[in-house]
Amino acid sequence: MVVARFIERVHVMSKASTSTRAKRTTKHATAKNAKGAAKTASAPRAESKQSQLIAMLKQPDGATIAEIAKALHWQSHTVRGAIAGALKKKLELNVESEKVDDRGRVYRIAE
Repeated sequence: MVVARFIERVHVMSKASTSTRAKRTTKHATAKNAKGAAKTASAPRAESKQSQLIAMLKQPDGATIAEIAKALHWQSHTVRGAIAGALKKKLELNVESEKVDDRGRVYRIAE
């Protein structure tokens, strides 16, 4: 008898939490989309590492992963992540790469 009441109570609780969870997820997704639109319009600060990265990639010669990592005191996987995530996806910059004989793979922002 006690077990039946417990199971019944758990079943009722799970139904309530499911509908609450759905509402919370929808609310969170809407707020996240609004924040994403606001972030796209903003530009990086002049002294930030992201702006330094953009400046390096806007040079006519471009920059290699090793050069960027050394200048910004980052590891190479951090540089690759910043290029793919922050520059390409969030800021929607057109980052091109090409293989140069004496330097290796060089990245630059196409104007």
